[in-house]
Amino acid sequence: MYIPSYYKEADFPKLLSFIQAHPFALLCTSGPGGIMGTHLPLVVERKENTVIITSHMARPNPQWKDFESGTEILIVFQGPHGYVSPSNYEKKQNVPTWNYIAVHAYGKAKLLPDSYPVLEKTIATFEPGFYSQWKELSAEYKEGMVKGIVSFEIEIERLEGKFKMSQNKTAQERENVIHTFENSGDGAAVELAAAMKKNK
Repeated sequence: MYIPSYYKEADFPKLLSFIQAHPFALLCTSGPGGIMGTHLPLVVERKENTVIITSHMARPNPQWKDFESGTEILIVFQGPHGYVSPSNYEKKQNVPTWNYIAVHAYGKAKLLPDSYPVLEKTIATFEPGFYSQWKELSAEYKEGMVKGIVSFEIEIERLEGKFKMSQNKTAQERENVIHTFENSGDGAAVELAAAMKKNK
C-alpha cells in the first residue's frame, strides 16, 4: 500500500486494536484463476507477538484452493472514511480529497481439518449468547452445514496502516475538517472525527 510518511501508522497495538474493531474484511488472493476477493468476518487474536486470523468460507468458493499454493494473502481492513471539501482549508488553491483509515495484513493461510472449533470461536467472538442455541442444534444439521464450508487460519507476517486524517494540513484546517465531519450526520464521518481527535 502506498503510504506517505505523514499518514503512516506503525504502532502495533493500535493496528491490532483497529482490525479487531473492524473484523469484516476483504481477503485477496492471486492464483491460477486470477485475482480473487472474498468479504468475510474474521476472528483476530493476538498470541504473544503474533496475530492469528481465523475464518471460514463456502466450499463452492474456489478461492480457498489458492491457499494450498502457500502464496501470500492480502487482507484489507477498512474503517471510517469521509469526503473532505476544500472549503475546510484556509487557502482557495486546494482540491477535494478523502480521509480514511485502512490496514493491510499479509500472511499465508493454512487449511484446518476441523471446522467446529472455528465456528465456536466465531460464535464466542460475535455473539456468545448464541452458544446455548448452537449446542441444541441437531448433529445432523451441524454436520450438513460443516460439509459446506472450508475453515482456515492465517498467521500475519506484517501489518501496514494508513491513517489519512489531514496530518499534512494546518492545525486550524484539521479542526475545520473535524467540525465538518462531526456535523455531517454521517456515522462514518462522525467516527472518523473522533479518530482524528485521538490522533492529534
